[in-house]
Amino acid sequence: MNHTFIRTLDFLMAFFGLIITFPILLVVTIIGYFDTGSPIFIQQRVGKNKKPFNLIKFRTMSVGTKSVASHLANTASITKLGGFLRKTKVDELPQLINVLKGEMSFVGPRPNLFNQEELIQERDSRGVYEVLPGITGLAQVNNIDMSTPKLLAETDLKMIKSLTIKNYFKYIIQTATGSGSGDAVS
Repeated sequence: MNHTFIRTLDFLMAFFGLIITFPILLVVTIIGYFDTGSPIFIQQRVGKNKKPFNLIKFRTMSVGTKSVASHLANTASITKLGGFLRKTKVDELPQLINVLKGEMSFVGPRPNLFNQEELIQERDSRGVYEVLPGITGLAQVNNIDMSTPKLLAETDLKMIKSLTIKNYFKYIIQTATGSGSGDAVS
């Protein structure tokens, strides 16, 4: 698939997405301030070519929660607002900024933490880090999370090899309409 075309598409959709969702972003930021005192969550993740970048999300867990993969996090750490944001996937909206900056794409492998060594090894051996990480992808719409590193890396590679414009929009639409639960929390 043409990377310049996808980058242009990503940029335009993120730009207009931020404009359209600005009222939501503003309201969630204000409510989040009262919920946790720190509505924005920034976490270093593994990007393209294993370059670090700061992923931006709305905070869904209490301040001070240990920085671990979602499937290792404790549900007791999730705030009431955070539960709603996760369920509706609104917590992901600030990642439009990452897409706008060229650190992420709408569709690609979900960016992992640097302490997820087994997943890094599985993805590295398959060349998954040669593409931009994404907000969603084949693994997310099929409920495959980071708790199964080998399966996730295999699914990421399958998505990368078969990504077409049709699949690009299909994954976005499936995510927006509720397919997949993203990274589950135990």
